[in-house]
Amino acid sequence: QALHSQTMICCLISYDICLICFSEDCINHIPCKDNGAICIQPCSPSFHGETSFVCEERTWQMFTDACANLDVQSLFQVSSGGHVSVAGGHLPFVGKGKPVHGKPGDTGKYFGSDDLGNSNCQADFSCIIPDILSSPAIPGNIADIVELLKKISLLLSVNVDRGKMQSYSRIANHILNSSVISNWAFVKDRNASSILLDSVNLFAGKLLLKNGSESIQEHFISTKGYSVHKNSSGKSFDFSMEFNNTANITGHVVIPEEELFKLPKTSKAISIAFPTLGAIIETSRLDPVSVNGMVLSVSLPEELLHILLTFEKVNKLENVKAVCVGWHSTERRWDNRACKMKSDNISNVVCICKHHHRTFKSFSILMSPTMLRNAVLDYITRVGLGLSIFSLVLCLIIETVVWHHVTKTEITYMRHFCLVNIATSLLVADVLFILAAIVHNAALNYKLCVAATFFLHFFYLALFFWMFTLGLLILYGLLFIFFKITKSAFITAAFFIGYGCPLVISILTVAITVPKNGYLRTGGCWLNWYETKALLAFVVPALSIIVVNVVVVVVVVVKTGRSSVGEGCKSQDLSSMIRISKNVALLTPLLGLTWGFGLATIVDSRSLAFHVTFALLNAFQGFFILLFGTLLDRKVLGSLQSLFWVIFYTLRNCCFNVCFKIYRQEKP
Repeated sequence: QALHSQTMICCLISYDICLICFSEDCINHIPCKDNGAICIQPCSPSFHGETSFVCEERTWQMFTDACANLDVQSLFQVSSGGHVSVAGGHLPFVGKGKPVHGKPGDTGKYFGSDDLGNSNCQADFSCIIPDILSSPAIPGNIADIVELLKKISLLLSVNVDRGKMQSYSRIANHILNSSVISNWAFVKDRNASSILLDSVNLFAGKLLLKNGSESIQEHFISTKGYSVHKNSSGKSFDFSMEFNNTANITGHVVIPEEELFKLPKTSKAISIAFPTLGAIIETSRLDPVSVNGMVLSVSLPEELLHILLTFEKVNKLENVKAVCVGWHSTERRWDNRACKMKSDNISNVVCICKHHHRTFKSFSILMSPTMLRNAVLDYITRVGLGLSIFSLVLCLIIETVVWHHVTKTEITYMRHFCLVNIATSLLVADVLFILAAIVHNAALNYKLCVAATFFLHFFYLALFFWMFTLGLLILYGLLFIFFKITKSAFITAAFFIGYGCPLVISILTVAITVPKNGYLRTGGCWLNWYETKALLAFVVPALSIIVVNVVVVVVVVVKTGRSSVGEGCKSQDLSSMIRISKNVALLTPLLGLTWGFGLATIVDSRSLAFHVTFALLNAFQGFFILLFGTLLDRKVLGSLQSLFWVIFYTLRNCCFNVCFKIYRQEKP
């Protein structure tokens, strides 16, 4: 026993190594060398459980904390067989004769059959409240209380009267306190906040209404209920609750009168308000969303589908926009498909939400995903896009001018044909990028935003598929020496690959995700990521093409380095293949790096470094194509030089002839 209290176990997950150190201080005795290594140490003697640390950048960071001094198994009366009996229900906690506080060696009071004065505990389980409220709301205790509330909701939710609901609310209020929000980040089960929300909704939904209404108020949870029927005027629930020690926020739920007409008989409507649960859910989850109001839950008859909710914003900055969302209880995430925004001003948001008794019962507002808008980022984007568009236009002009000089062989013709389509695709995509930025409010310009996103998706894909066509051209030139393809056949195949494949992918993406309202990302005209993963329809083809083109470049290096390649092949066509390979070798990593950082901005939208790097690389793609595809091509430069001297001598001769004529006219 003494040895156990001083022993900690540190496991390096990546190498499957387990280290044992006879010390209570794990993080000061085991060096943190490998990112991702997990160190697990037991709690102090007065607590049970364990704490885990993760190694990040040579520093041990707390990952989960399961240390607890509350033993929920011993809080109720324990009957024979180790089952807890409360008001006719049974909680299947194991263990018999455990103390109130689960400390080893504690001989505190038991709730046994001798405690005859506790009959009230069997009615509303109020006897457990003092012990719960006296326990600290540390992560381990939070997890145990969530599990307790879940079991009460599942097993003791028959005939929920005011007393039961008050006791339940006081227990939940203890772990919803604004002062313990940060502790939720270390609760072992990342879904604990979602489980709590579902448990409260289930239990409150069984609340019995005396005299047609009920109201139970705690600081951080409030429950209200009304009897409703089809002749009722529109019912409303008003909440004004403490968010932190300095401010209150309000919420308002309205059941429209036209919805109440659908009721076949008298029913009940329950609403629960949580001012801090949104912040708790945000703390527990990895996706970068920020809840900007209270969470409002409803328990309604199945006939009632639509409700009107008004949320007061926590953050009332003028540039902070809101998104109305519902909590998808099955998928355990916020989903903007449940609600539509009716109005949005600096302090309040009005949402129209669809209630569903299995999926959408809780609603709130999110801040629009963090779009790092600052002067430097906007300046880089504007200047870079301007330079990119100018570079691409210049590239197309140069290609037009030198076309007949640089397309004398089939290989060079095909190469420049691909380059022109690459430049055209990116040019159109850059213009659409500007349009998408103008109509970035998808809620107000939905159809225009869908159209902009569709064509943006299509032309960015076309850029990569034309790069893929260029890679296939290299393989054709190197591996199929004796098989010649006609220009018409090449153009047909190239158009099918370059524009046909992107068109099919873009149409399928729209067809699959638009009916689910999951095509657009929240707050911008681009493909959705968090709800439907529509962005994968761009990322997967693009990254696949990058990998294929890298393999092609490796094949070129191996093929051209072999001595078996004949001198006849090492002529004009082979020289062209090597030049094309250089283009692909330079452009492919740049495009891949660009969209790699683009994906990083979605995974970590708060990183300014990712946004600036992506803005730089994305904006200068056009310049890269002009530089590596056109200006560094020896034949193009030779043609431009020849053209320059032709123009120069032509202008010089013209000037000479004009001057000579003037001279002769002035000569007496």
